[in-house]
Formats: sequence, C-alpha cells, structure tokens
Amino acid sequence: MPMPHVQSLHVYPVKALAGSGPGEAVVEPWGLAGDRRWLVVDAEGRQITQRQQRRLALARAEELPGGTLRLTAPGMPPLVVQVPEPTGTAPVEIFGNVVEAVPASPEAAAWWRGFLGVESRLMHMDAPERRRPVDQRYGRPGDMVSFADGYPLLLTTSASLDALNSLIAQGDHADDGPLPMNRFRPNVVIDGTAPWAEDDWRRVRIGGVEFQVAKPSGRCVVTTTDQRTAERGKEPLRTLARHRRFGDQLVFGQNLIPRGAGTLRVGDPFEILD
Repeated sequence: MPMPHVQSLHVYPVKALAGSGPGEAVVEPWGLAGDRRWLVVDAEGRQITQRQQRRLALARAEELPGGTLRLTAPGMPPLVVQVPEPTGTAPVEIFGNVVEAVPASPEAAAWWRGFLGVESRLMHMDAPERRRPVDQRYGRPGDMVSFADGYPLLLTTSASLDALNSLIAQGDHADDGPLPMNRFRPNVVIDGTAPWAEDDWRRVRIGGVEFQVAKPSGRCVVTTTDQRTAERGKEPLRTLARHRRFGDQLVFGQNLIPRGAGTLRVGDPFEILD
C-alpha cells in the first residue's frame, strides 16, 4: 500500500456548482481559499442547492484573479461577476442559519433566473471571519465556516470509495455503480489508507497543516445526482443505508476544522495524529 497522501484537492467557488481541482490550495480558518464563498438563493433569501435544483450540477464557477467569477452553464452565455462592494448586506438562510451576505450584480441575478427559471440571486460572503460559526458541539468558539454545509473542509478517501463501490456492485442497483468521487463533493481526497479508517480519526496532519476531525459527514440526495448529467438514481444512499448508518445519518467522509495555516498540495503526506 502506498504511503497515505493527498490524491486530489477540490474547490467549489459557488456552493452546489461544479468547481475545480487545483494542484494546491491555501488553508484559511473557514475553509480552502475561494471555496463556497458564493451562494444562490431564492426570492426569500433561502439557499438553492442541488437538493432543490439538480440542474445546478450542470453549471460551473471558475474563480479568476481577485475573486472574480466566471459562470458557465448549458444554454447560457458565460458571465463574469465581480466581487460586490460590501456596502450593504442582506440576510440569507442556509441550513437554518441566518447569515449576512452581499448581493451580486443585477446581471448575475438575471443570469440565474434565466438558467433556473425561478427568481434567484447570487450572494457573496464578504467577511467569513465573522459571518457563520460552526456547530459548537463539534468545534471551538470562534470556529467559522463559509457557505459549506457546516464545516470548513470535507475529507474523503479513495479506499472507502472503492469499498462502497464494491458494496454497490453486490446490491440490487449494481447498474448505478461504480460511482465517481465527485458525487460526494470533497475538498481533500486521501489515498493510501484502509477502507473506513477515517471513522476513528480525531486529529490529522495534511502536509504541514493540522486539522481537527469534527464529525462524520451525513449524506443527502445530492450524492444520487450524476454531476455530469444532473440525473438521479438510487445509489449511494441505498447502500449507505444498509452499511453506513450512524444514528439517523448515512455517513461517507469526515468534516475537518483547520488548527493551523498553510498550503495543501497534491501529493502531500497525510498523517494520523490521534
């Protein structure tokens, strides 16, 4: 077995959209630099993700220098969106949290209306250091998160995906597999560990940066969405329900909170501290 190391890194500038796989990424207290600093919301300011609009899987956000976005989607002209000036914020709701964010341009709102067919706006988190704390049951006072589901980073392992795909192949919906890792939308993928070893981790070091393993990642319907076509199937939730149920959650991957700063790179060594 190879020494544990970073197989890939992933950054999603707009929550729920396709992102990028950079060779390196800076670790900020609230997540990887540029990750999920933007959010699409409806007319009432509530989050729109692939849970509500699976077509979001077909849209892509590319971060340009200075944090500017380039949006692309089928049937839509590309749009470049500037980071809005933080002259005024509006409340948005994400997983029951009310967070202040800055509306992007009217042109961005029109672009999203055209793509989704519903009233929607694009919002930017201007000050992640003070906008949204993590669940204090699993973090420390002052721990913050961007527009990610609940924690700064999500880690998965290639060995656990292989094990899950093996279980899917033995089940009633074998034709749904094997599944690619993009179904789980991780930030960091680790290679060279044993399947499901991450269940027991409490502290890890990736490259030169230490992380607290906050809690397992409970999975939702997004994982059943083909990220290339936006079509939905039965897996992996059916198999996770049989083999990876922890309480009321179906688990794949672990949520991380940074306990240091630095830059992660593909190929970096991975170490279990506790």
